[in-house]
Amino acid sequence: MESQTPDYTAAITTAALFDRSAVAKLVLTGPDAPMFLSNLSTNDIKNLPLGGGCEAYFCDPRAKVKFQTWIYHIRLGDGQHALWVETTPGRNRELVQYLDRYLISEQVEIADRTNDFAQFHLAGPQAPDLLARALGEAVPELPEFAHMERTFGQNATGHIRRRDQLGFPGFDIVARTDRAEGILRMLLAAGAIDGTPETFEILRIEAGTPIFGPDIDENRFVMEVGFVARAICYTKGCFLGQEPIVMARDRAGHINRAFLGLKVLAGDPLPAGSKIVHDGQEVGLVTSSGYSPRLKAPIALAYLKWKHQTPGTRMEAHTPHGVQPVEVLGLPPVPTTKTS
Repeated sequence: MESQTPDYTAAITTAALFDRSAVAKLVLTGPDAPMFLSNLSTNDIKNLPLGGGCEAYFCDPRAKVKFQTWIYHIRLGDGQHALWVETTPGRNRELVQYLDRYLISEQVEIADRTNDFAQFHLAGPQAPDLLARALGEAVPELPEFAHMERTFGQNATGHIRRRDQLGFPGFDIVARTDRAEGILRMLLAAGAIDGTPETFEILRIEAGTPIFGPDIDENRFVMEVGFVARAICYTKGCFLGQEPIVMARDRAGHINRAFLGLKVLAGDPLPAGSKIVHDGQEVGLVTSSGYSPRLKAPIALAYLKWKHQTPGTRMEAHTPHGVQPVEVLGLPPVPTTKTS
């Protein structure tokens, strides 16, 4: 049995701070940028208000995922409106090339800002209060993906975005790299506990948050991805991959696979790629797994076929090391009561 680390305990009781600076970051400017991104992605970027944000997927014509992104409508220092696009660490150049391929005559400029900005994620039940202490002012209640600019101390401006990716109230804090150290010190002085990548990963799995790489690849039908409903707009007009998405919604009546959590009833966390078997039939595939201190057991994220998704259903995980019993938990695997 693995015990809770200090940063894990902080994340579930007060607040922990994680360095997420490796996240890929692009900025798109130009009058055609909102429509350009709307035509390529699953969400309504064209009508995204200033201060608003959303999750969106870029897909191929079969609605297989190319990129998982988070897009924010921001105003630059010169007053120009822009769209800030985040995607998986290490995929910034790929996304630039992908977008550039579709540029024909649109007035859009794409800038890779990955190395120019640091990024932290503050998460925990007391994250809003801790953030307010670091800023020295109250933090307004923000819906998820809404954002604002605030100044830490005298001159360290940070872009603050509400994003509850770990199952608790969470904020992404983005700042220029030369200002990031000061913001980090102020957040730690306000009471945040420095978090590790390992703790971030187990909290992510407990929250059931899928990420490109471990849980999503370019062969995955976007409608199978967890929490995808919030990333798809059906009323914004045509977009790449729209037809199979609408067909899955309107004609099939259900999705062939769903992204769900599993509890491992005996043994260690499951290796990625482990097959889930029910009554001798392969019905699922494990993508991520780890030990959950809150459940005091290993858990996993997996894609499960239709008719094998009911919470409480017991099945088997077939791993290179043998067979382990598992139970379907649902999504998220470890529910939390979030407060703003």
